[in-house]
Amino acid sequence: MYDIESLYEAQSVDDAARALAEDPLAVIIAGGTDVLVKLREGKGTPAHLVSIHELGGELAGVSLAEDGTVEIGPLTVFHDVTVSPIIQGTVPTLGEACDTPGGPQLRTSGTIGGNVCTAATSADSASTLFAYGALLDVRSVRGERTIPIEEWYAGPGRSHKERDEVLVKIRIPRERYEGFTGHYFKYGKRRALEITTMGCCCLVKLAADASTIEDIRLAFGVAGPTPMRALAAEDAVRGMGVAEAAEKIGELAAACTNPRDSWRASKEFRLQLIKEMSKRSLIEAARRGGARL
Repeated sequence: MYDIESLYEAQSVDDAARALAEDPLAVIIAGGTDVLVKLREGKGTPAHLVSIHELGGELAGVSLAEDGTVEIGPLTVFHDVTVSPIIQGTVPTLGEACDTPGGPQLRTSGTIGGNVCTAATSADSASTLFAYGALLDVRSVRGERTIPIEEWYAGPGRSHKERDEVLVKIRIPRERYEGFTGHYFKYGKRRALEITTMGCCCLVKLAADASTIEDIRLAFGVAGPTPMRALAAEDAVRGMGVAEAAEKIGELAAACTNPRDSWRASKEFRLQLIKEMSKRSLIEAARRGGARL
């Protein structure tokens, strides 16, 4: 049973922000694939819900701004992110990541904004959005502000978005994706309907010789309490040949991550995953960029 004390259906983003401001217990519900599961488990009850499910006109869809920024509405369901021609032509690795959560039913009801707002380190879009350096626009009755994704996460399942703020847009500027090719690697015990044991996204920009790494971004989910980039590993392999970098990246990444023991996997196993997934993701990202390996 779901212990729902009140449900308000917002008519606009501003209406949702007002409803959140007026009720200190209110929380947003969109696709409901996370919120309803928590309520069924008795978490956060009795619930005061503000539904934004019907605000697709304001909050759904993918567009490309004049300056090349990819703009994604938070109500865009995973499937629509994956099949968007704009996503496929600019940030295809994000589309691949959004094709991995749950099964087909979840991917046509769960939203990318919800995946971000749950602030789970295991969220399938998290490491890829981290690698792309996404900007997150939020709105409340106090106005609008932008939170870089590097500043979004406050801890496991917690973000720096205030309770009364609504995520209204996810943006990826052109300079953060142009020239990069990438690969998202999800590890779980099953190929579908599985929570991520380890997620790894590697973006690579190759030099003109197609064999040297000009730039690299390596991000993980479940390698720490929040999604993270392996910054020291990135710095160490910039300027290296792809083959040499592939041999070194795993140990470098393991040295700057801090996975935990859980019932899904031990810390030692996760460290082994980090080593192997870093190498494989770098190789595949570089191959997609034209490297011959």
